Order: sequence, then C-alpha cells, then structure tokens
Amino acid sequence: MIAAARRRAGIYGAIAGMVPKMYLAYSLWVWIGLLLNLIGMTVFVYFWRGLYAGTQTIAGLTLQTTLSYILLARVFEPLGDDGGLIFEFGYNLREGGIAHVLLRPLNMQAAYYAQNLASLAVDLLRQAPLAVLATLLFGLRWSSDPRVWGAFVITALLGRTIMFFFGWVLASLTFYTTEVWGLGMLFWGVGMFLSGGLVPLTMMPDWLRTIVSAFPYAQSIFVPLSILSGITPLSEAPRLWLTQVIWLVGLAALSRVVFAVALRKVTVQGG
Repeated sequence: MIAAARRRAGIYGAIAGMVPKMYLAYSLWVWIGLLLNLIGMTVFVYFWRGLYAGTQTIAGLTLQTTLSYILLARVFEPLGDDGGLIFEFGYNLREGGIAHVLLRPLNMQAAYYAQNLASLAVDLLRQAPLAVLATLLFGLRWSSDPRVWGAFVITALLGRTIMFFFGWVLASLTFYTTEVWGLGMLFWGVGMFLSGGLVPLTMMPDWLRTIVSAFPYAQSIFVPLSILSGITPLSEAPRLWLTQVIWLVGLAALSRVVFAVALRKVTVQGG
C-alpha cells in the first residue's frame, strides 16, 4: 500500500513538474505579463489616491490600508482562478483528446489539482519582481507577524482549492457545448470583481455583499488578503477557515456529481 501511494505521488509529482517547463517555453510572455501588471498596478495606485483626495476614510478604510490591499491584490493575483480548467476541458473536447485523458490510469481530478497547484506556485514566483517594485515604488508594507503569514497561507490554500472545485463544476458544463470561450471569459470577468481583486469587498453596499457571499470567489482573493492587509483581524481566522471548509466540502462533492453526470453527454467537434 505504501509503495502504491509513493508511485501515485510520483506520477502526480511528474505532472506538476511539467508546469515550469511550459512557462520556460514561453519566457517572452512572462516579461510581457510583468510589464502589463506593473502598468496596471500604477493605474490602480493613482486611481485610489485620487479617490481619497479630500477624505480620510472610505467605508472605514484609510488610504494606506486600501493601497496595501490593492497592491497585495496585484501581487497575489494568481490566487484567483483564471478559468484554466474551462479552457482545458474545451480544448480537449475540441481536439478529441478528452478520450485519452479519461483513459489514463490515474484520478483525473487529482492530476489536474496537482497541475493547478504547480501553476499557482510558478505564477507566484513570477510575481516576485512585481512585489519588489510595489515595495520600492509604492511603499507596500508587509506584515512582520508570522501568525498573520501562517493564517494567510492556510486561507489562501483553502481558497485556491475551493476555486479549483468550483472551476471543475463549471468546466464540466463544457461537455454540453462545443464553444467555451464565452463561458471562460465570463468566469474570469465575474471572478475579478466578486473576488475582491479590483476593490475591497468591505466597500461594497450590503445588498451587493449579500450577492458576493452567495459565490465562492471571495474565498480566493479577499479573504486571505484581508488578513494579510489587516482589514480582518487575526482573531477572525478560525471563523473564516470554518466557512472555507464548508465551501470546500460542498463544492468537492458537487464537482464529482456534476462531472459524473456530464460524462454521459460528451460532444466532440467533428463527431
């Protein structure tokens, strides 16, 4: 049993190990992405400085707290899901490769999860230059409390896992269509707003926060970054973890059910 577990771990590790190689093959896009992120960060900073002109606080947040959150949101943008599973499923369906994926002698969901975590790790490493620039150019202040960082890491990992299962549910819907671009862009666009990647969710009116709470997007960006930026006190971490665990268990079960049902109707372009 131990040998089998090691063998499976080696297989998933090999899948995760392919991710950095894919990024190295397209190094030009890495630098272009860094430049675009720096431009976006600059725009955000000056936008919020202008918004705070003549006022001390907005929704109880000072300019410094808001800027810290916004800068962190740009640095840790990869924590949000970009709809990669939707496009991956759509590509395999379009090219007919879904049959080969399903026939592999390993757990398909576990394999994609290992790949997802590896992509997250690489994406965060790519953000390191942006973090340095945010600190030097815009005065981003990093927490020096190891407890805050520990809570952030746990919350971020739970949030990313939640979004993986949510993305898996939506990706399963591609079995019912031959075009996934619209679904993928809708997932990404809505996620940018509802996750708190553009504005701290505490600034939203109550009715909008009620809508946001009905979706898991906030678990990936706002929840972990609100702890790291000081918007949410550390004492609230256990309550947030409990909420995230509920989301995770529910979406994990739902993802399996939806995928099993979707497999009964596989549509591949061309036949």
